[in-house]
Amino acid sequence: MLKVAEVQENEALLRAGLSNPVTEPMFYYFAYGSCMCPVDLKRSLGENTHSYVIGHATLAGYRLGFFRRSRFRNCGVLDVVKDHTAAVEGVLYHLPQRLSDRLDQREEGYRHETVTVQSKNRVYTNVRTYTVVEKLSREYAPNDWYFNVVLRGAVTCGLPEQYCWQLFHHMHQLQLQVTT
Repeated sequence: MLKVAEVQENEALLRAGLSNPVTEPMFYYFAYGSCMCPVDLKRSLGENTHSYVIGHATLAGYRLGFFRRSRFRNCGVLDVVKDHTAAVEGVLYHLPQRLSDRLDQREEGYRHETVTVQSKNRVYTNVRTYTVVEKLSREYAPNDWYFNVVLRGAVTCGLPEQYCWQLFHHMHQLQLQVTT
């Protein structure tokens, strides 16, 4: 059974002239790291995710940090931690429930966290994001591949330019600390 929000989303798609409205159970997902890049997300989920992008979204009350070392990527990867003075920019997706297990597999070492985000002057509640289970005590630098895929997702999905630069400088500073 479709929830009221999903029915409203279907009606909006029909009004916009889109011929393929949502007909299956869906969930909202806020991505702030490599999953911001629809191309990289496709690699894990096995299908094109561009059509599920709602757009740029803001998560208030959290900040970014590289508090996990990924065995798979052999580098530091992003996490969100509560911080009432900060906000994290990211990408809001509306994904089919059938992709949930594959997303959970990709996010090994993370757990679900239900959050509220704002996107396009609308507040979305009951949004899934992921947070690291066993956080490192200090940040661990990303490698060049992860650095690039995070920035590619941020730029591709329209995050504010100033935030993209902040993200760039944060990752670059972590990398410099490793080499000095």
